[in-house]
Amino acid sequence: MESLGALVGSPWIYAAVALSVLLDVFLPVLPSGVLVIAAATAAATAAADVPDILVLTLCAATASVLGDLVAWRLAWRGGPRLDRAIARSRRLTRAQERLGVTLVRGGGALVVLARFAPAGRSLVSLGAGAARRRAREFLPWSALAGLSWAAYSVALGYFGAHWLGATWLATAVSVGALFGAGAGAAFLVRRRPLHSEAP
Repeated sequence: MESLGALVGSPWIYAAVALSVLLDVFLPVLPSGVLVIAAATAAATAAADVPDILVLTLCAATASVLGDLVAWRLAWRGGPRLDRAIARSRRLTRAQERLGVTLVRGGGALVVLARFAPAGRSLVSLGAGAARRRAREFLPWSALAGLSWAAYSVALGYFGAHWLGATWLATAVSVGALFGAGAGAAFLVRRRPLHSEAP
């Protein structure tokens, strides 16, 4: 706990947040959301200028978009091996088709919702690349998703600290709210592609 507190109060927190958010598209178990909330909680009560709320939000959002683009590009270049891996699963094939239809029809809200769902960001970014979706179809929605997620996470930590104090309880409540949003987003992501196929 002391190590985390020292990290949150130093400029290295930006690097830690950026790296965690960048990599969690490949390793969804990384606690990037928890780290963002902890940093925002500290920012709400810290006398120092680190971390700064605006810089923290932009750092998390930028890392989110970069991670999405790396995953999208890797899946795009995955070639026959990735295509064969997806083709072996009817569920993945169906999800890829639905995602493609949704993006083409302007239903990029799915990308935003998926950013909040557990592992949703990974599935959408990799799926968009594997489906050969163009950057102009995917990137604007990825940017909106990253900014929305970062702003929401920072707001949870910041306002949670103001309402409950800079305690681990405030962080726990904020993290619970983030997980609650993730559960709601996961439900909507499962439903949304079905609606997008309706005539």
